[in-house]
Amino acid sequence: MANVSTTKMSSKGQVVIPENIRKQLNLKEGAQFVVLGEKDVVILKNITPPAIDEFDDLIATARKKARKAGIKKSDIKDAILKVRGKK
Repeated sequence: MANVSTTKMSSKGQVVIPENIRKQLNLKEGAQFVVLGEKDVVILKNITPPAIDEFDDLIATARKKARKAGIKKSDIKDAILKVRGKK
């Protein structure tokens, strides 16, 4: 059964997650959340960044597709400079 607690929102919009919930979910300082709101329901979903090794397949796939499309490293550097307003 889920732990149930109450809390209040501060004037700055801050909400304290009660200690018993933080302990149950092993939430630490700096934890990040997706916040969903609809009608009178607010849902906080704890999110954690993926490990760097999870990106290996994605990077390999992106490199293959870039090669197939004829994109060169210089094209990427140029695009970054353009977005940064330096070109």
